[in-house]
Amino acid sequence: MAVQRRELLGMLAGAGVVSLIGRAADAQGVPPASPFVFARAGGGSLLLADYRDRPILIVNTATNCGFAGQFGTLEQLWQRYRERGLMLIAVPSNDFGGQEPLEGAAIAEAARQSHGATYAFAEKTVVKGPDAHPFYRWAAAQRPTETPRWNFHKYLVGRSGELVGGYSSMTDPIGPQLVRAIGQELQAG
Repeated sequence: MAVQRRELLGMLAGAGVVSLIGRAADAQGVPPASPFVFARAGGGSLLLADYRDRPILIVNTATNCGFAGQFGTLEQLWQRYRERGLMLIAVPSNDFGGQEPLEGAAIAEAARQSHGATYAFAEKTVVKGPDAHPFYRWAAAQRPTETPRWNFHKYLVGRSGELVGGYSSMTDPIGPQLVRAIGQELQAG
């Protein structure tokens, strides 16, 4: 039953009816980010509902970007907070400067080899505009002034499922602004 529900949520999210699901979920007390599903690099799915009651950091990435060093600082963040409940999802995208030439699991492998990245990777995904993944359209509607303008933009989803904030590419993953926000979410439980 759980697998069928996950598949259904994935299909509905992909079909663009996420706002309807979100409203129904809100009425039932389900966190608003929980209906979203990302295809996992190499196969499978990353269901945000699986990380309910945990903060989730979602970062659009690109292996050929000048900010690619953040793969390593994201790994430091991951190692520091994963045992306390943080979930970190890299969402590779080719939307900014065509800086993600790789596909699928090759992206995660390149980040692992170059920067030691061990956190979860989604498949390459559109993160801006009308064809953006439903999560990114939802986030843009929630925080229109905090949308991705380049690779390595970070969204923090709180323990209760709300969008806590959007952080630009310039925000250091282990800098005080993001670390403070993650720490507050980890303490909220």
